[in-house]
Parts: sequence; C-alpha cells; structure tokens
Amino acid sequence: MITSNDNAAVKHLSLLLKKTKARKESGTYIVEGIRMFREVPEDIIEKIYVSESFAEKNSDTLSGRDYEIMSDKVFSHVSDTVTPQGIMAVVKMKKHTLEDMFPKNEEPFIVLIDGLQDPGNLGTIIRCGEAAGISGVIMSRDTVDIYNPKTVRSTMGSLLRVPHMITDDIAALAEDLKKRGFTVVATELGAEKNYDEVDYRKPTAIFIGNEGNGLSKEALDAANERIIIPMCGKVESLNAAIAASVCMYEARRQRRNV
Repeated sequence: MITSNDNAAVKHLSLLLKKTKARKESGTYIVEGIRMFREVPEDIIEKIYVSESFAEKNSDTLSGRDYEIMSDKVFSHVSDTVTPQGIMAVVKMKKHTLEDMFPKNEEPFIVLIDGLQDPGNLGTIIRCGEAAGISGVIMSRDTVDIYNPKTVRSTMGSLLRVPHMITDDIAALAEDLKKRGFTVVATELGAEKNYDEVDYRKPTAIFIGNEGNGLSKEALDAANERIIIPMCGKVESLNAAIAASVCMYEARRQRRNV
C-alpha cells in the first residue's frame, strides 16, 4: 500500500493531473471516478489506483484487475476532486485522424474549436456533441488541453467515444474541408443569417471560438457561412458551450428528417 505523498507513483499522478506537458510526454492522462472508470476500455488502461476504503467496499469492481492501493489520506492528496470517489486510472491517449470523422452511414458533422480556454466548456461541447451525433472535434493548438482533468470529467465519458484531434492551423484545415465539399459555418455576432437558416444536412463543420474574443479573423475568413443565434432581452452573447449545443441540435433536427 502507498502511504506517503512522496511516493514516486503519487508524484507522477500529480504531474499528470496538473501538467499538460507531462500528459503529452507520456501519452497518458487521468480518468477519475467510478462511472468514467467503468467506461474506459481495458486495453487503454495503463494503471489503476484505488483508495484503501474503496478497495474494501468494491471487490466486485476490482475483481481480476491489477491495481495499487493508496491510503485514503494519500488518495485525497493526489485526487483532483473535492470529494474523491476512491478510484482513478492512468489511460493511454487515442490517436485519431480526419478520416475517423467521416462516418459511413451519415454525412460528417465536425466541430472546430478555435482558442477555447475553459475546460468545462470544452468538455460540455464534446458531451453534448456526442448526444447530438457529431462525428468529431478538431481543436486549434491554443485551445485548452482536452485531457485537462476538468475537461475529462465534463465529458462524462464522451471523450472516450468522440474522435478528436489537434491541428496547428485550424483555418487551413477548414479550407481543406471546403475542398472536400463541406459547408464551414462560423458563429458571429454581426452575422445576418440565423443559425437555423443553414442546411446542416450536407457535410458540415462549425467553428466555435474563444469565450471572450470569439473567432479569429482567419477562422471567420475560412467560413463560407456566418450565422447568429438571435436573443431576446439585453443578452449580448451566449456561453460557448450553449451556443455550440444550440447549433449541434439544429443540425440533428434537420438530419432526423432526411
């Protein structure tokens, strides 16, 4: 049993939870909590850690598994949550390509993330995106790390199922998608077309920008459709994840009737 915060494994877990660089270098990240743990395919789990009290109460969950026990105090020290559930796993990152985002039974619908900084927003977009049937998420290099613990938790397991990748030039990638027959849509406060006036039944990619600054000029220029979500009252803009959800579900509504 691990009983010291100075243990090498504890220090490694702390780095994976806190440092993007450590995650990138190791090609792994942390999944914490029983619900998400149960959704992780066994072949991408590198190591399992549990608290002493979790091990005592959850022998069925751990049966046949290779795991290491920590004292409850040490587990609470390393955990990224206020109320630790007592189980975490080191998980290997999946490698996805653009071709993984072209489903065989439906036209592709890809979300392009340009400079989003809030981990909860990114996780919510991925989770809602899976529910709305998107085929993938592509992020600019300056977007918050998708393997940030808060992002991972916010996806509620969708991270494990939605293809995702990072690109060094998201505007250039959007141009490539247009050459492949995609409609590239950008949300913009000054746009004249409403979000539900675009035909999302065709191959579509939609840009979602930074919470404070919106989309970069390069992203806006790469779009061939600019849309706005009309609002009542004195509201000037919507949370990035909410705006993305509105558009994704409009696409699902249209595609349901195909």
